[in-house]
Amino acid sequence: MKRTILILLSLMIGLLVPNLALADCLDLGNFTSWFRQDNHTIIIYRGARALAILKIPDCDIQPGSSIRLLRSYVCDSDKIIIDGAEYSIWSVQSLS
Repeated sequence: MKRTILILLSLMIGLLVPNLALADCLDLGNFTSWFRQDNHTIIIYRGARALAILKIPDCDIQPGSSIRLLRSYVCDSDKIIIDGAEYSIWSVQSLS
């Protein structure tokens, strides 16, 4: 019985650790603009330099949407405010 629990625990840790190691986190606190790539993806800019791609699958982002970050250091599964509603960021991908 102990062996089965130990094996299951090892498998769970093995499945979770790669996701934590691969999670991308970036300092986007002083972004100056954003561009809508599609209804669920935006590109964050600082001046003319593209910093990151954010995927927000639960939200229909419009070209005139207002976007606000809740934290300056943004990671996968953090929250973002779009048009006054809070959504989870599916992924943060660095472009630098």
